[in-house]
Amino acid sequence: MPPPRPAESRNDAELIRANRGFYESLWAQAKLIGPERFNTWPLLRELAAAAPRRLEVAPGLRPRLPLDGTCFVDLSHAALQRLRAHGANAVHGMIGALPCANGSFELICALDILEHVADDDSALAELARVATPGASVLLSVPLHPEAWTAFDDFVGHCRRYEPAQIITKPPRHGFTIDQNAVYGMQPKSSRMLDLGQWYLTHRRERAMWWYNRVFMPLGLRFQKPLRWRDGLGDTDGVDELLLRCRYRPGTTPSH
Repeated sequence: MPPPRPAESRNDAELIRANRGFYESLWAQAKLIGPERFNTWPLLRELAAAAPRRLEVAPGLRPRLPLDGTCFVDLSHAALQRLRAHGANAVHGMIGALPCANGSFELICALDILEHVADDDSALAELARVATPGASVLLSVPLHPEAWTAFDDFVGHCRRYEPAQIITKPPRHGFTIDQNAVYGMQPKSSRMLDLGQWYLTHRRERAMWWYNRVFMPLGLRFQKPLRWRDGLGDTDGVDELLLRCRYRPGTTPSH
């Protein structure tokens, strides 16, 4: 059998169904974990403190910005209910049609979302619409289409990005990439992903027990520190990049 490939042909309705099918049931059985537990917190803490108007798109139950004072937008009703129960301002919506006014936010966080939407250019344009001039915008994207696995399909991905796309795509919407951090490494074996996918499909309750009580706590404990770096750097074997961008309306990419 040929290896699976990125699902660029999926339309928005198909992607929404795939994402809801996976994440709605995931968040219905998962626990909310605060932003200070993640390795992104040392990088985002000062940015958040300096930006009273903040937006995080599609955080699920893994928000990276403070619950107090941040507007959260998500498709998952289970995630929204849990966020609100912890005092957060959480509203239903999606990245392609944010329920927010123009120029509303000084800090925007949209991690692990662009790869889930059919039209990522429209998504970036929507982030630009709600950003104030000079706003900090944090994005994360998975790399290397050749690293595509069945698990990408399972979690509702539409694509992985070529490293060269990261240099050219955000600037077309006014986002200057100031720095980036290596956000993940490609696993040496896909057997664990395959096993996790099988259990989530056929033994979801058992899988969620292990996820909440074993794998998530271990993952948090063994997170590697993140460090900003200038330039794209070496992306060989890098599974995902975290991008720190600045919104500068009216700028055009350099050639």
